[in-house]
Amino acid sequence: MGGINMDKEDLIPIGALAQRTGLAVSAIRYYEDQGLITPRRTAGNQRRFLRSDIRRLSFIMIAQKLGLALDEIESALATLPRGRTATVSDWRRVSHGLRAQIDAKIQLLTRTRTKLEECIGCGCLSLQRCQLYNRDDRAGTSGQGPRYVLG
Repeated sequence: MGGINMDKEDLIPIGALAQRTGLAVSAIRYYEDQGLITPRRTAGNQRRFLRSDIRRLSFIMIAQKLGLALDEIESALATLPRGRTATVSDWRRVSHGLRAQIDAKIQLLTRTRTKLEECIGCGCLSLQRCQLYNRDDRAGTSGQGPRYVLG
């Protein structure tokens, strides 16, 4: 591969895909088993991936870092064409489809950061004793769990 120009439709072996993405071969096989990428097979039954699968795997890695579940990632990738390189408009459609989920995660993270700063700033770190945000354990009457963050 070094120095050779490759077309985006070129087929590459799993080892080259692993080297390019930084993923272990076993992880790539896992994503294949999950249907997130689909290799072609040579006459000798060896896996060959589209060079554009580098982008698919990169998307998976980024989406997981953002906290998206594998089923959410799978749903997004299911909108991309199989067997050909996705176009800019294909990826734009994926991006728009995930926007609401990403915005919701951003809001949750922002709310969590704020509430943690408020509680840590208070110093008591106890929902039982907190007189500022949870006087008389009012949060306990609205349900289980961290009501101020997830409620």
